[in-house]
Amino acid sequence: MTKTIFEKIILREIPATIHHEDDDLIIIDDINPVAPIHLLIIPKKKIETLNDLNVEDTELIGKMFHAAKKIAIKLGIDKSGYRTIFNCNEDGGQTVYHIHLHLIGGRSLGWPPG
Repeated sequence: MTKTIFEKIILREIPATIHHEDDDLIIIDDINPVAPIHLLIIPKKKIETLNDLNVEDTELIGKMFHAAKKIAIKLGIDKSGYRTIFNCNEDGGQTVYHIHLHLIGGRSLGWPPG
């Protein structure tokens, strides 16, 4: 099976700007940012889409959101605001089939998105 770009980054087969890494997660810059701050919070466990989550993944998903909060504080966007987004499948805007949480901020974000 072909590795996703995220698996290649986790394995250091391709470079990325890494903001944080631990046993479960890696946080990198998005290569196509839509705001001054646009990071991807990626679990090291490959889960293709949100539809593939299991109850056993609950703690991992919680850890992703906690990491988003910590990074937002570190980058100084916690007070002004930020957005977290999971995309699911083609119509949801998912282009890499390895779940990842977008952390977007550093400017006013309009609604509705997209």
